[in-house]
Amino acid sequence: MALTIAIDGPVGAGKSTVAKALAEALGILHLDTGAMYRALALKALREGIDPRDADASEKLCDRTRLDVKLSGGGQRTYLDGADVTDEIRTPQVSAAASAISMARGVRAHMVSLQRRYAAESDMVLDGRDIGTRVLPGAAYKFFLTAPAEVRAGRRYDELRANGVPCAYERVLEDLIARDAQDSGREVDPLRRADDAIEIDTTALSQGAVVAALTRAIKGDADK
Repeated sequence: MALTIAIDGPVGAGKSTVAKALAEALGILHLDTGAMYRALALKALREGIDPRDADASEKLCDRTRLDVKLSGGGQRTYLDGADVTDEIRTPQVSAAASAISMARGVRAHMVSLQRRYAAESDMVLDGRDIGTRVLPGAAYKFFLTAPAEVRAGRRYDELRANGVPCAYERVLEDLIARDAQDSGREVDPLRRADDAIEIDTTALSQGAVVAALTRAIKGDADK
């Protein structure tokens, strides 16, 4: 049976970078589930589909091929055969992904794909409902969090580093709105699993967070 590690938390909590580093430390694969929603959202934007239109978004799944190639070197995300790994990291796609993920049919489609990947190899998965919906039976569950202002600052720095023009105030505004949408959606809302270990990353470096997760996993394995 494959080893599965679930890392959940709100946007900007450091889930993807920590999950990738943890996977490298453990010598297993990492699946960024958010990238799958982002890829579908990118196609919706390209086709002029409102990502808030649940019916149209669910139908879009039926004519969309999403592929994820995983390796020790990271994840590449493909949309209908084209590599869109870099294109899906814009604020516009991020907002659209949050909206499109509210559709029940979209989430069911993605959960099915994610479970299939997780069944094939030992893997770290990060997202917003991994421990509660995708893999409720995951061997280890973590929930990363930090105040909105801290997370907005990280996202702002990330966008600027990637050459994306933005203002901190707008990033914070968008992040707060996305928090409300992710936590308040009817289907699979963002929440901490009852058996997840919560870690506030405010004063912790990425390395410190990875070290804490690694200790929890290896310490349990040594018992």
